[in-house]
Amino acid sequence: MNPQIEDNEHHHERRRALVEEVRYDVARTARETGRSELDPRVLQALLDVPRHLFVPDALQDSAYLNIPLPVGHGATISQPYIVALMTDLLEVDENDRVLEIGTGSGYQSAILAQLVKEVYTIEIVPELYDHARRLFHKLGYANIHPSLGDGYRGWPEQAPFDGIIVTAAAPEIPPPLVEQLKPGRHLVIPVGTDFQRLVRVTRDPEQDRLVHEEILPVAFVPFTREEPRRPDGEGSRADPQ
Repeated sequence: MNPQIEDNEHHHERRRALVEEVRYDVARTARETGRSELDPRVLQALLDVPRHLFVPDALQDSAYLNIPLPVGHGATISQPYIVALMTDLLEVDENDRVLEIGTGSGYQSAILAQLVKEVYTIEIVPELYDHARRLFHKLGYANIHPSLGDGYRGWPEQAPFDGIIVTAAAPEIPPPLVEQLKPGRHLVIPVGTDFQRLVRVTRDPEQDRLVHEEILPVAFVPFTREEPRRPDGEGSRADPQ
């Protein structure tokens, strides 16, 4: 779906340049990720979604840089390369239903909404939830369903899901999320505390087991439960020293 906005050529050109930067990063990290290019649908979603509407007004000039940006309440809007990579790792199609843990600014939700039938997204910080919910309504994203709550428990009433994406680093993979994932589908999540790795978990339907793939080092805000707090971190690639 296309957001209902009045865009301009300047923003569109900046998004084209951003897509090219993401292509470059994908090629540069291919040895780690096993992906030399992304699904064209994912790149088209980056081109279509107006990232400048998901960042604070004071950061408009930086909206189309390939970097994470703070959005308040200890949260960040993730680096577009990481958003694209995590989306690509889900391997979704237009009839899928996806769960996102950590709505944040709503940008990742909007990218997913371009690619799948329904997006269910959970945010624990009330201010972020309210802002994202209003923005989804304003932009006409009728297939995004936001909820305020603890994402650790997932959304059992809407399960099972064709894909699950987590946009905060958990010390371990939450068992409820694995239980809500359809066999043969993927959960993409940053795991770790001091050192984080982006991990893809696949439910193997034939052998009734979980397959874990470590993709690359990352830096995300910590996974928050119950009491919201102000973490330090960013949704970006963490280059090893």
